Amino acid sequence: MFSFIHITLVDVFDIFLVALLFYQIYMMIRGTAAINIFIGIFLLYVIWLVVRALNMEMLSTILGQIIGVGALALIIVFQQEVRKFLLYIGTRYLSNKSFSIERLFSSKDENKALLVGVDALVRACRNMADTKTGALIVLGRRSNLQLYVDTGDYIDATIDGRLIETIFFKNTPMHDGAMIIVNGRIVAARCVLPTTEKLEVPAHFGMRHRAAMGITEHTDSVVIIVSEETGKISIAEHGDIKSGLSAIELRQTLEHLFI
Repeated sequence: MFSFIHITLVDVFDIFLVALLFYQIYMMIRGTAAINIFIGIFLLYVIWLVVRALNMEMLSTILGQIIGVGALALIIVFQQEVRKFLLYIGTRYLSNKSFSIERLFSSKDENKALLVGVDALVRACRNMADTKTGALIVLGRRSNLQLYVDTGDYIDATIDGRLIETIFFKNTPMHDGAMIIVNGRIVAARCVLPTTEKLEVPAHFGMRHRAAMGITEHTDSVVIIVSEETGKISIAEHGDIKSGLSAIELRQTLEHLFI
């Protein structure tokens, strides 16, 4: 008698979830050195399965010991990728929906104050783009940015267009580095940001763009970049950059993300 595999709806759903999980992991690590490490670990696991099937006791024992501590090794090796994956789930699938806990407790006054800040911010970015003044502005959301704030100079000021343009003017001492804005206030400037670890980065992206990708890979922040070479306005989120935005498109994007 031949026995056939009995597949239920739960099994199909289980396979779908596993496929979705592996796809998301691939999307997180593609273009980085971590993809090669992941492939190496996967091949090592396949070899271990083959060795066990062939009853090669000594080699199977050695590989089994390595696989036994594999979970801890994966957490250490893929620390940044695991952090980014969990952050991706917490922000993209929960907070970006039309219904969220934050929207229930947000007030109209907070939204109105933020709208005024967006006006000043967009106006400053448009003026800096016209004069090809380089700028890197981090807009904090839920992630704690204190680690990066401590690397710069504290300001604690309201969002003002002329202040932003003055800070990023090339002859001022504070123009180099990033400005961090949290809760509608300019918290600090001249801050140091981590650069992206991705290997496949467009050649025309400079250090500002790499830093914008890096901070958005580590946190849920949104970063505005004004290119000093081309004067183009870009915005970064989740490690991805959208370039060539007009002032109107920048405003619409910020309103969608924050208001």
